[in-house]
Amino acid sequence: VQLQASGGGLVQAGGSLRLSCAASGRIFSSWFMGWFRQAPGKEREFVAGIRWGVGNTYYADSVKGRFTISRDGAKNTVYLQMNSPKPEDTDVYYCAASARGMDRAPGRYDYWGQGTQVTVSS
Repeated sequence: VQLQASGGGLVQAGGSLRLSCAASGRIFSSWFMGWFRQAPGKEREFVAGIRWGVGNTYYADSVKGRFTISRDGAKNTVYLQMNSPKPEDTDVYYCAASARGMDRAPGRYDYWGQGTQVTVSS
């Protein structure tokens, strides 16, 4: 499985941005797709995740109510809709896939896309 993240860029605080993660190869219904972010010198942190089959979603407290994760099975793509972003959301964002189910720990993920930079201006 290969993951291709896109959609990053510069956005004003309070605006909106949508990230996409296109997967090549089969994503099984039991798999869990996640978005993470990482700032220089910091650990990669969980942002949001979705169980591919049933669509259950999970969020970090810092983004709950502002970000929405979704998936399109026909396109094999996961999205992260970022509404009302804040300057502290500025990071490199990564998508990842876990064959082991829901988890917030990056070490539990089997496949990673390349990062996409998101910069939120104040």
